[in-house]
Amino acid sequence: MNTSTLIQKNDRQEHWLRSVTKSVSWRIIGTMDTVLISFIVTGTIKLALSIGLVELVTKMGLYTIHERIWNKIKWGKS
Repeated sequence: MNTSTLIQKNDRQEHWLRSVTKSVSWRIIGTMDTVLISFIVTGTIKLALSIGLVELVTKMGLYTIHERIWNKIKWGKS
């Protein structure tokens, strides 16, 4: 394994790729929920998919930034 891409386990740090991958997988689940709720509320699949697409992009970016900030906080790490 390439040691430059590994993070020390005792620091409980994550590589950027792991944070992004977690963000993508969580957003897929969240976006499916948003599309379903949007469809129930609007009754229009096109509008529901549009809302889901916007939500997917914005929340994925915000989540990645959120993860990286929390990764720097030592509070609660053992």
